[in-house]
Amino acid sequence: MIKDLFIKKTLAQLDEQADSKHNELRRHLGPVNLTLLGIGCVIGAGIFVLTGTAAALHAGPAIALSFIISAFGCLLAGLCYAEFASMIPVSGSAYTYGYATMGEFIAWIIGWDLILEYLFGSATVAVGWSGYVSSLLADVGLHLPSSICQSPFVFDAEGWHTTGAIINFPAVFIVALMTTLLVIGIKESAKFNNIIVMIKVIVILLFIGFGIAYIDTHNWTPFIPANTGPGEFGWSGILTGAGVVFFAYIGFDAVSTTSQEAINPKRDMPIGILASLIICTILYIAVSLTLTGIVNYKELNVPAPIALAIDTAGQGLAWLRPIIKIGAIAGLSSVVLVLLLGQSRVFFSMASDGLLWKSFAKVHPKFKTPYITTIVTGCFAAFFAGLFPIGLLGELVSIGTLLAFVIVCIGIIILRKTEPDAPRGFKTPWVPVIPILGALVCFVQMASLPKDTWYRLFGWMAIGFIIYFTYSRKHSKTRQYRQE
Repeated sequence: MIKDLFIKKTLAQLDEQADSKHNELRRHLGPVNLTLLGIGCVIGAGIFVLTGTAAALHAGPAIALSFIISAFGCLLAGLCYAEFASMIPVSGSAYTYGYATMGEFIAWIIGWDLILEYLFGSATVAVGWSGYVSSLLADVGLHLPSSICQSPFVFDAEGWHTTGAIINFPAVFIVALMTTLLVIGIKESAKFNNIIVMIKVIVILLFIGFGIAYIDTHNWTPFIPANTGPGEFGWSGILTGAGVVFFAYIGFDAVSTTSQEAINPKRDMPIGILASLIICTILYIAVSLTLTGIVNYKELNVPAPIALAIDTAGQGLAWLRPIIKIGAIAGLSSVVLVLLLGQSRVFFSMASDGLLWKSFAKVHPKFKTPYITTIVTGCFAAFFAGLFPIGLLGELVSIGTLLAFVIVCIGIIILRKTEPDAPRGFKTPWVPVIPILGALVCFVQMASLPKDTWYRLFGWMAIGFIIYFTYSRKHSKTRQYRQE
């Protein structure tokens, strides 16, 4: 019975599933598109919001070091993702990799866990998008009523409260818009994302390029402020800051969910994953140094720290303020797009394996997209974005991602033992050192998260176990295949 839970999909089965004769999805994505998808998902709320908060409360100017530490953990996991993606060109990301190395039950845990990352991540970012849009409209004299641009519910130390609002309509709108685009086609979605990525990267480069002239190096002194308590400045603050800004890196792994839509996945997937991670890390470090150079870190605990830096610089950068907001809106739009894309592809893979209802595996006859999973994902994301606050949603995202990273790192070690001679388009270097370090770094970050986050994770997993044991095991195509 227990052994039966760990039935695996063979690499031969996965190769057959990825073969063009059996792949109903269209292959339109090259290395540039994949890299831009990664950048499109990573650069968003992290760079426009979290940089200031983490600097003000935890790391000071050394927030740049926090980004480097967090990027190191992501790079270790990214190297493992790259090997898997070059070997297993099938949609599903860590879910599919877990199925091939650790069996069906672990794969289910990962797939259910990825919903925390993609579904709640897209809802979180949609709420942030709503805030920037409301602010930009207010700048031009259009003030949206708070009843339709705020969450009806809030959750704090005293429990649940109502705000008097009806729904966060802008958040629902952006989810609906991105869902529609994803249904129409992956090629069209990629083109939209490419344009959006270029806009927000140009905006970020404008801030760095023009902001350098306004840097006051006294704001960098001391670069590492003296420790004032656990997680408050000093090296403990830098490490805590790394855990906080980890949210800023969530999304590069979403590239691996599009393997079945990549033109040459075994070559291009590793390029997309690693290139997007490296480019985003460089931009994050440059922005954090510019930001803390213009504004003293103690003043950066605000919702829009980059806008504050522009105001601090005076009239010389005033022209950049509306451009920054437009860049933030564009950036958050592409994050919503890619997270919804990732979630729908994970659902599609799980349904194709029989672990979810078969209607989720249907492909649109004209657009060649998994339209039912995309619409269902969009509806749930819109529901959560329209009703709940950004803080509560964001807490659920990081722990789901970190758990997926830990399992992927461990999976590489297992696959090297079970399939040592399988062809690999990319090989993770220094195995098992890199995977072990990656798993440890990610687990330490998981351990640092609040207890309430762990309780929610256990509750979410309990729901998943009920679905698995009442439906998924009975309809598993891998299990049926082995019994024939």
